[in-house]
Amino acid sequence: MKKKALITGITGQDGSYLAELLLEKGYDVHGLVRRTSITERPRIDHLFDKIQRHYGDLTDYFSIKEIVKDVLPDEIYNLGAQSHVGISYSQPAYTRNVIAGGTARILSAVKKLNLKSKIYQASSSDMFGNVQESPQKETTSFNPQNPYARARVKAFELTQKYKKEGLFVCNGICYNHESPRRGENFVTRKITKSLAEIKLGLRKDFQLGNLESKRDWGYAKDYVEAMWMMLQKNEPDDYVLATGKTHSVRDFIEASAKVLDIKIEWKGEGVNEKGYGQGKEIISINPKFYRPIETNRLVGDASKAKEKLGWVPKTNFEELIRMMVKADYERLSKS
Repeated sequence: MKKKALITGITGQDGSYLAELLLEKGYDVHGLVRRTSITERPRIDHLFDKIQRHYGDLTDYFSIKEIVKDVLPDEIYNLGAQSHVGISYSQPAYTRNVIAGGTARILSAVKKLNLKSKIYQASSSDMFGNVQESPQKETTSFNPQNPYARARVKAFELTQKYKKEGLFVCNGICYNHESPRRGENFVTRKITKSLAEIKLGLRKDFQLGNLESKRDWGYAKDYVEAMWMMLQKNEPDDYVLATGKTHSVRDFIEASAKVLDIKIEWKGEGVNEKGYGQGKEIISINPKFYRPIETNRLVGDASKAKEKLGWVPKTNFEELIRMMVKADYERLSKS
């Protein structure tokens, strides 16, 4: 008999890769989608006939409970969220309602329906915030610095409460993970798409914030495999998922430009710094893109995931960037 999985956030980057993985493993895949006037969902359109979609919303307990009751999933992957840190400053209440509130609604529904569903909860490295310990691991204290991170911490605390009450809940504390399916409002896709447009003569320049901000960047497709691995264990546990290596936004720009045979030359300092390529100014700094509070160097120690799950990231920084840049370049070339 096929296992049944319910994925919230199935239309997102992680959700689409996870759906593909579970289908390959023979699962009956169900996805929670919000009803909107936009019918195109490019990340999962190719899976249209292979998955079952259920209209609902993480902010609506009734719809969550009815979907869980209807599907009776063996596994639930809660990936749905308002996951953009910048937006969380302008919509803190909504961010908390979707992330912490949505998590509470799923956990409560499973408990009240007395189901044995195994639950994966998406957590974030942003929860560590400005901690001094580096690299961070599962025992590192949280010190959230923005509304998004605080909502993630609250959701994490809820999973610990329900875990003590007998639910099988695992947290994946994921460091930044990217792919060609990353949203265009995230800095990584903004860089790869903008540089591809410049190479093709479709735009002249673009603006960024803090070039020295460093992140532990991995490949989303590698990370969803770890999510699945967690729910195959006999006992629930929480795991850091990371590459253990950091790179700055500047590094990301230069590596992306290299794929396109663009050599970046930097001139100036601070907010007056400019990036030149192909003989002209193509990058400038706009202070509005700085985070109000910048986190310290976030780099993860995923040794526990390696030891207990046998998981290690397969895709390195250069391979990830090459994949993203080429995908944007090829798509733009055809448009």
